[in-house]
Amino acid sequence: MSESQSRPRTSSYWRVFVAGARNSLIRDMTFRGNFLLDCVSSLSWLLMNLGFYLLVFFHVRSIGVETGWGRNEFFVFLATTWLINSIVQAFLMPNAQEFSELIRTGGLDYVLLKPMDTQFLISFRRVEWSSLSNFVLGLIILVYGLLQLQGRASPAWEWSWISFALFWFYVGCGVFLLYSLMICLAATSVWLGRNQSLYDFWFYITNFSRYPMEIYEGGWGYPLWLLFTFVVPVLVVVNVPARILAQPLSPREPWEWGLGIFALFATVVSLLASRWIFRRALRSYSSASS
Repeated sequence: MSESQSRPRTSSYWRVFVAGARNSLIRDMTFRGNFLLDCVSSLSWLLMNLGFYLLVFFHVRSIGVETGWGRNEFFVFLATTWLINSIVQAFLMPNAQEFSELIRTGGLDYVLLKPMDTQFLISFRRVEWSSLSNFVLGLIILVYGLLQLQGRASPAWEWSWISFALFWFYVGCGVFLLYSLMICLAATSVWLGRNQSLYDFWFYITNFSRYPMEIYEGGWGYPLWLLFTFVVPVLVVVNVPARILAQPLSPREPWEWGLGIFALFATVVSLLASRWIFRRALRSYSSASS
């Protein structure tokens, strides 16, 4: 058998992903009460966040002076955050959290024996369907924010299919950036044995991406802006797609276009780096049966 024949086709990977998603849905529907409770809990947390920001904008007109991030613009930003995080939490986070358990129990041995890419099997074993309720609410808030922006007088907001397409393109880039960070954190389980603090550390890092980067201007915020833009580029995850759609500044500042180019570059580099770290971690793995 030739090498090309021995490699699984792309359709095989898709069938494996669909099978895992279907099995996850069957599991969730077996315990419908728990599934509904998870959905209600997630939506309640988002609604409390929405109420908090409504309270903030009751006292202020925008985030920062002359930043363009008024209430409606920030609703687009907030919706973008929820869309990206819901995809990550539904498809990626539950699998990353289970990686250390696979190492501890020896389940990784069986994954390594399968004739498919190990990182793919680790990353897409199951789907947390309840987290997609956040995606639906994010879409509702996004549509509401855009409808409100249509009446903005100065600067006028303009609908564009190009902006809409770029928005979803950079949402995908944001998902890949967060995935790269997550798989790097999960890979440390090989060396640490157990990495139960994965979610906590993940929350601490990604918390910086939930606000427009203008809040880091001045004082000791500038080093944070440098760190989380160019070293651990979580600030570009939400800021770039939200800026493209909300158009807080018009005409565009030159640095905004540079930020978009850098976001694409950071996505590619992060994916390559996470792939290298994951493969390096697998080479350090000692089988549970050895």
